[in-house]
Amino acid sequence: MLKLSLPLRLQLSLVIVVGAALLKYSAWYGLSVYGAIAILWACFLRVPIRQLGGLLGTELIFLSLLALPQGWERATFLLVRSLVCLVTMNSFLLTLPPHSFGIALKTLPVPAPLKENLLLAGQYMEILLSEVTRMRRSAQLRGLTGTTGWLRYASAAMIGALYLRSLDRAERVYAAMVARGYNGQLPIDSTLRPKERFALLVAWAIAAVVTLTSYKI
Repeated sequence: MLKLSLPLRLQLSLVIVVGAALLKYSAWYGLSVYGAIAILWACFLRVPIRQLGGLLGTELIFLSLLALPQGWERATFLLVRSLVCLVTMNSFLLTLPPHSFGIALKTLPVPAPLKENLLLAGQYMEILLSEVTRMRRSAQLRGLTGTTGWLRYASAAMIGALYLRSLDRAERVYAAMVARGYNGQLPIDSTLRPKERFALLVAWAIAAVVTLTSYKI
């Protein structure tokens, strides 16, 4: 399989997400194109299907609460578009080596303070995924399996416990980072090679064509 550097994987994921997010409302043809690309992206990265499905289930529960009040037609499009974006970014995050988010983040053309916030958000996302895995294993050991078990697992009480555990662990991780001299700067240097820049340019061109076409149909 062709190996892609972490910065290129992140930026290609962002191309898919930004392109899908800017689609015109009810542009199902363009959305289906991005959906197919997202599925191919997940297959290319060889993301664990069970882990991806579990994470998507939890995220879609929250999104459905926000989208359903807007009507079934609009909510359906918003949820499918959100699903495409979530499949893309979750595939990237779930296949990301531990503590390597900063390496991918270094090449983004954004201000340093925003990079710092994104780095911490990525660190907290890793913590959240770890806590979700631990809580799911704990639920399985207590016999919470199947559809009913999953609904109980995703109940408000469990989500609240997940938030508190993730927050406590995130505070301990940040304190450890500060104790080791972290000052908001990323002590790494990662640049895209010419071939990677060309591939990224082609990806942006394809995304621009698909997205702009949705406004002309």
